[in-house]
Amino acid sequence: MGMCFPCPGESAPPSPNLEEKRAKLADAAERRQKEAASRGIQDVHSVEEKRKKKEKMEKQIATSGPPPAGGLRWTVS
Repeated sequence: MGMCFPCPGESAPPSPNLEEKRAKLADAAERRQKEAASRGIQDVHSVEEKRKKKEKMEKQIATSGPPPAGGLRWTVS
C-alpha cells in the first residue's frame, strides 16, 4: 500500500549546497528577465542597436555643452 513516510533505514536525499542553490536561483531569475525583456520582439538585436545608438546620442548631446544662443535645440531622426 501507499507509504507516506520514508522507511526507517532510508536517509533523506541530500539537499543541494546553499551556494549552489543560490547560484541556480540567480541563473533562473536572469533567464526569466531576458525572456520577459524580449517577449513580443521579433528582432532583439536591432532593438539593442537602436537603444545603444539612442544612449550614445543622448550622451553626446549632454557633453556637447550649453545650447546655442536661442536655447532651442532640434534634431532630425
